Amino acid sequence: MSIAISLIGGLGLFLFGMSYMSDGLQKSAGSKMKDILAALTKNRLMGVLVGALVTGVIQSSSATTVMVVGFVNAGLMNLNQAVGIIMGANIGTTVTAFLVSLNITQFATFMVGVGVFMYLASKKKKIKSIAEVIIGFGILFIGMKLMGDAMKPLQSNPMFTGLITKFNNPYLGILVGFIITAILQSSSATTGLLIAVATTGVITFEQAFPIVFGQNIGTCVTALLASIGANKTAKRAAVIHLLFNISGTLLFMIFLRGPVEWIIFNMVPNYVPQEIAAGHIFFNIINVVIMLPFANLLVKISQILIKDNGDETQQVTKYIDDRLLVTPSIALTQASKEVLHLGNLALEEFETAIRAFFTNDEETALKVFEIELSVNELNKKTIEYLVKLDKVSLTNYEKDKLVVLLNSINDIERIGDHADNIGELVLDKIENKVIFSDQANEDLREMFEETKKMYKETLTVISTMDCDECNKIIANDDIIDEMYKNLRKNHIERLNNFVCEPSAGIVFLDIISNLERIGDHSTNIAESILEAVANKNEKKS
Repeated sequence: MSIAISLIGGLGLFLFGMSYMSDGLQKSAGSKMKDILAALTKNRLMGVLVGALVTGVIQSSSATTVMVVGFVNAGLMNLNQAVGIIMGANIGTTVTAFLVSLNITQFATFMVGVGVFMYLASKKKKIKSIAEVIIGFGILFIGMKLMGDAMKPLQSNPMFTGLITKFNNPYLGILVGFIITAILQSSSATTGLLIAVATTGVITFEQAFPIVFGQNIGTCVTALLASIGANKTAKRAAVIHLLFNISGTLLFMIFLRGPVEWIIFNMVPNYVPQEIAAGHIFFNIINVVIMLPFANLLVKISQILIKDNGDETQQVTKYIDDRLLVTPSIALTQASKEVLHLGNLALEEFETAIRAFFTNDEETALKVFEIELSVNELNKKTIEYLVKLDKVSLTNYEKDKLVVLLNSINDIERIGDHADNIGELVLDKIENKVIFSDQANEDLREMFEETKKMYKETLTVISTMDCDECNKIIANDDIIDEMYKNLRKNHIERLNNFVCEPSAGIVFLDIISNLERIGDHSTNIAESILEAVANKNEKKS
């Protein structure tokens, strides 16, 4: 019983340390990850490097693959790009195995102490993030030490040693590696357990190596589960991950296991934990080298297994996906793109309302209401995503950017409502055959154009966070307000002078009122951005 308690406690500390270290790495390097992914091209070799780098940062091939499924599902990456990243993720995850194989447990508590001191002593966010990496790294090794100590009494346990001898059957080793990894949802955790067992000396490298193969297959379960509910292309990405790891295992079992074991025995000191780490590295790098030229074949097999029967419905969102939340900095970038997507949809609604007004076309006016339904649905989905994003680890600046996005969404949705109001007024104009004077039409055209120009500039600053442009938008609001007052006054004069029909009065005044409110909401967005930038500068000083 005490062995089980120590083992579970050690595993818990190991997983916590790895998660804490990953969190710190993402905070300190996560902003660069979106630049790494932005540099991605159709070159598969570049994809392999990107996959290895990203996995090295987030310390989880499963998380990287889930993220890839999310990108593919959002239509931001095709299968040809995904293949390279998936293969690279397998190389990146070998970093964890290498680290835990190092015999530096005696420094673990010292590292935790140094990390905690750095965290408490510094007020700088960057230093605190680095401290989290050091603390997590130290806790990871403390967990390893607890697991190793828990295993030591089992050295003399005949039942346990008898069980280990069954691993002489490599296929049983593959099955055990697969099952444990599928349950823990982490190949790194299985590697930690395997190395902890190896430190006791009860398992040989020949017995442990097939377990490594099973781990690689078991880690595919996470991506397969993540692909449930995704589109067919995303499902194919998860299947490619599975095909790649199964193919690699078969390749080693049939042809390469013996030669690689011989190389490791001659290169690595007689220390099983390091032999396991070396085996893990060799297995994944050799698999990538051999399988990369057959990437197109993997894509074709995945397309055969996951057939495209054309029954998929179009997604409401374009850029966001819950699977991207494992990397908050990238998820925030995608959320920003989705807010712009929403903004452009509201702009389309506004432009459609303008076109309906000047063409007197009922069908165009009805199109406004269709777009409004899409705006409302996309608004709901994006808010839900931002609320989820608010619960993950973000830097202070990222939190301020998140607040800007939440505020912007609210104002964009209201702009859509005002465009919808204009659509209603257009239908009223058509139904009642309301006629405007040439001057009234010209005034409305001018205010329409000025308001649209201001709103388009607002959408631009959501992504650029340019303070100068924000100030211009706020200044433009004064122009819109003055235009509203003048147009209202002039139209009332025309009504009094019988230049315009009385029935045109309500429609005209309601339209310019809605346009003035669109200007106000554009200003709200600009002011929110200015506040976020001011907060950032204040924290820097």
